[in-house]
Amino acid sequence: MTVETATLAGGCFWCTEAVFNDVIGVSKVESGYIGGSVPNPTYKQVCGGDTGHAEAIRVTYDTDQISTGDLLDIFLATHDPTQFNRQGNDVGTQYRSAIFPHSEEQKAEAEAAIARASADWPAPIVTTIEPLSDWYPAEDYHQEYWQGEGQRNPYCLAVIPPKLRKLRKSFAAKLKEGAAA
Repeated sequence: MTVETATLAGGCFWCTEAVFNDVIGVSKVESGYIGGSVPNPTYKQVCGGDTGHAEAIRVTYDTDQISTGDLLDIFLATHDPTQFNRQGNDVGTQYRSAIFPHSEEQKAEAEAAIARASADWPAPIVTTIEPLSDWYPAEDYHQEYWQGEGQRNPYCLAVIPPKLRKLRKSFAAKLKEGAAA
């Protein structure tokens, strides 16, 4: 078993966390903040857009079960990597699409994944590859949000199910057994 970590920002972290919790080989998904200048930012500070942080997820996965390339393909297919500093109605640098590689190998995989995904989108991909920086886990109530509070949140109910449908349609072979339909 070879365990690696990937740090990905694709808009609201509740939405990206919900997708990756169902992916085979993924053992942990943590929501948090990365890429900013304020130490230990709060959700309120990050939402204000002044800290420079992105809402992101840190994915722990077994490369014997899923490759970094496959993980990045799922990432680029389940959010809109052509939207600059936004995802749908969420607007601001905190919602940017970004990959924070943990190694030179991951950086090369990120570049290759962006090139592969380009054909699938009608506009240019604006996902950035940013240097790995300090990671700040989000407050406890943000972790596993979709499995709890998110089921009653109208925003989540509008945004997350289409992402999960796309995951199931395009990446059925990469789903954990028993992943919700």
